This record gives sequence, C-alpha cells and structure tokens, in this order.
Amino acid sequence: MVSTKHLLWCVLACASQLVDGLAVQKPRDSKCSANSVRGTQATQAKGFGDGLPLRIMPLGASITHGYKSSDGNGYRKYLRDQLEKNGNKVNMVGERTGGTMKDAESEGWEGYKVDQVHAKADKVVPKYKPNLILINVGTNDCIQNYDIPNAGNRMIRMLNDLYKESPKATIILSTLIVNANPKVQSRVKDFNNQLKMLADRYRAAHYRLVLVDMQSDAGPKLSDLNKDGVHPTDEGYKKMANIWFEGIKEADQQHFLQEAEKVNGIPDDGPN
Repeated sequence: MVSTKHLLWCVLACASQLVDGLAVQKPRDSKCSANSVRGTQATQAKGFGDGLPLRIMPLGASITHGYKSSDGNGYRKYLRDQLEKNGNKVNMVGERTGGTMKDAESEGWEGYKVDQVHAKADKVVPKYKPNLILINVGTNDCIQNYDIPNAGNRMIRMLNDLYKESPKATIILSTLIVNANPKVQSRVKDFNNQLKMLADRYRAAHYRLVLVDMQSDAGPKLSDLNKDGVHPTDEGYKKMANIWFEGIKEADQQHFLQEAEKVNGIPDDGPN
C-alpha cells in the first residue's frame, strides 16, 4: 500500500512546478453530493461554464470504449446527450472510434493497464488539448494483479503528464466499478482507496480535479454487470454516465472549467 506521506510528497513536489493557468483559487466544498450538485435554472439554461464548449477525452480501457454495451457507445452517448441538453457544445476526441454514435472518438483501449493508457495519452493529449478528461482506468491492473501496491504512484505520474500536456484541462477521475470476482474486487477496493488519497492531495494543491465514486449508491451494482462480471450492461453504463455528469457539474460549481486551447481542425461541436 502506498503510504500517505509518500503520496503527499509526490503531489506537493509537482505542485511547486505548476504550469501557467493550472493552479486555481481554493475551491469551495468539493464533496459531490445530491444537494451540492443540484443545478440552478440559469445553469441548466446556459450549460456548464456559461455554455463553454467541452472538448472531452474519455480515457481508459474497454469500459471507456463501451465494450459489451448493446450499441457499443457505453456511457459516452448517454453523457453527451445530457451535456448537450444542458446547453453545452460537445466534441469527443481521441484516436479510437466505436459504437453507433456519430461523435464516437475516445481513448478507450481494451485490455490496457494504467501504464499503457498513460503511454497512449502522452501521444494524443498534446494533439487534441482537451479541456475535460474523463479517466476510468485500472480494472485490468486489478484483474491481472499488476503492481497494485504502486497503483497510486503510477496514476500520479499519468495525471502530472496530462496537466503538463493540456494545461487548461479539468480532470474527472473515477473510482473503478464493482467486480463480480471477490479476489479482483478486493484489489479494486485497494486501488480505489489509493485514488481517493491522491485525489485529496491534488485538491489540497488546488489542481482542477474532481473524484467521482462509481461504487456509490448511484453507481453500477453487480446486477448491472454483464455475464463476464467486469463490464456494465446498458443500464450500468447509463449509471456511469449520470455519475460523470454529476462530476462535471461539480467541476462547474468549483469554477474549474476553462476554454480549450485552439487547435486547427478541431471544432467546438462534434457531429450529431
């Protein structure tokens, strides 16, 4: 298990080397509860960030890609539809396409562990400069029992690079969903505890990061998993989308969302 002291040292060391525009003023209460994320009428009409275009990179493995969903869209279309209905233009970006949705890009790579997703992100984040990154990665590490005690440090290295590569990005970091295999679920709990610790340190250092809990009461349950006991059903993916939406709402309430850097050939709005 990564010690709290070591995690704190890593994050604070990085905080001393923040790139311009990364640090934010001390946020308000960051607990993402049903009461704290209930939007006002004005927010609902204008969209998050007063209608700020959201260039979103879904980052992770097969769950991010939408594996085992009936249409291949996973949580992405549910979430995109909610955001557009709320008043935001949305462009999903990444090197992969999957599903029936038109704006189908993501960085969801089946079978990939944290370090492999990190390597992919290092290549594509500087290209697309997303202003919103949704991270759900680590299930394969838990299934393969790969370096779980060092998971927090490996995630820290990826997060630090993401902020350097897209300085205006807000990161919504999710815990891993429930797993039907008891041994894997035990590792998932360990992994998630490390995520919660590092998220606390990043927020204390005023990074634009929101942690969302996919094992909260609103998250997918064992009954929302496919027969493989790993990937959500359509209902499970819908629950994930709702939690992502609440996390983005929380980021808006904390005034984290920033305009994406201009990149030639990348419009504010993806295909509908």
